[in-house]
Amino acid sequence: MGNTTSCCVSSSPKHRRSNHSRLEPYRPEPELSREDTGCNLQHISDRENIDDLPMEYNPSDHPRASTIFLSKSQTDVREKRKSLYINHHHPGPLRRKYSSCSTIFLDDSTVSQPNLKYTIKCVALAIYYHIKNRDIDGRMLDIFDEKLHPLSKSEVPADYDKYDPEQKQIYRFVRTLFSAAQLTAECAIVTLVYLERLLTYAEIDICPANWKRIVLGAILLASKVWDDQAVWNVDYCQILKDITVEDMNELERQFLELLQFNINVPSSVYAKYYFDLRSLAEANNLSFPLEPLSRDKAQKLEAIARLCDKYKDMRKLAKKRSVSADNLTVVRWCPAIIS
Repeated sequence: MGNTTSCCVSSSPKHRRSNHSRLEPYRPEPELSREDTGCNLQHISDRENIDDLPMEYNPSDHPRASTIFLSKSQTDVREKRKSLYINHHHPGPLRRKYSSCSTIFLDDSTVSQPNLKYTIKCVALAIYYHIKNRDIDGRMLDIFDEKLHPLSKSEVPADYDKYDPEQKQIYRFVRTLFSAAQLTAECAIVTLVYLERLLTYAEIDICPANWKRIVLGAILLASKVWDDQAVWNVDYCQILKDITVEDMNELERQFLELLQFNINVPSSVYAKYYFDLRSLAEANNLSFPLEPLSRDKAQKLEAIARLCDKYKDMRKLAKKRSVSADNLTVVRWCPAIIS
C-alpha cells in the first residue's frame, strides 16, 4: 500500500500545474467577413427592415404610408367639389339611410368580411384613378403590352393606348374574372396591394395599353396566395378563351420577379387598403349598402356581446392579486384510508 507506483496514488498538484503550464493560452479566431468567405447573400434582417425605407415609396409594405390610389383621387375629388360649388349644383339626392327608433340600419361590410360587389367597384375606381392620373412619360414593359400579348384574337385598334377606359369597363373586366373564378372580396383588396407594389417596385405606370394584363396578373397571384383552393392558370384560359397557358405562366413568372417575390401582405397593410377604399367610396358618393337589423342578426350580436363581457370579466378576475377566503369554493380532495 505504501508503494508510490500504486494506481491509488494520484500525481501531486505540482505536477498538474506543470502540465497545464505547457498549454498555450486560448486566442479567439477573428471573424471572417462575407467577402472573405465568398458569401454575398443578403441577410434576412437586412431585407425585412422596412422601417428604414421611405414610407412614401412603400405604400404596399408600410402600414403608415398613404396609398397611391387615394392620393391620386384627391385631386379629382377637390376639382369636382369646386365645380359643384361654383356652378351651385346640388350633388344629388342623398342615398344614405339613417336609423330610427323602429329600424336600425347596419353596414354589412366589415374588414374581415367585405361586401364583394362594392369592394370590386371600389377597386375598379382605384384602378381608374391610377390610369387617369398617371405619369405621361411612364415606363411600360413588353410583358404587359396588350399589343404584343393580346387577350383576344380580335385585332387591337391602332389607337388602343390613346383613350382611358371608363370605370364601368374596368369594373366589368374585374367582375367577370371574379365571378367566373368564384373569388372572394378579400382577394380583390390583395389584388390592389399587388398592383401598387408592382408599380412601386418596377417603377412603371398603368395605362390604357397595359391595364388589363397588369390587373390579370395581380388577380392571378392574389387568388393563389389568398384562397386555399387556388384557380389554376388553365382555368383562366377557359375564362379568357384566346389566351394560352404559356402566356399565363410567363405573365405570372415575370410578375413575381418584378415583385422581388415579396407576396407578403401584413394585416395592418390589408386593413389600411380596406379603409382607404371606403374613404374613396365615400368621396365619390359610392356608399356601401345598409341593411335593416333583423331579429336573427340582433340575437347573434347580443350573443357576441355577452361573450365579450364574460371574457372581460374573466380577465378582471385574473388580474386580482388576492381573493378573500370566504369566496373560495375550490373542492379539495383528501386521501382516504381503507382498512
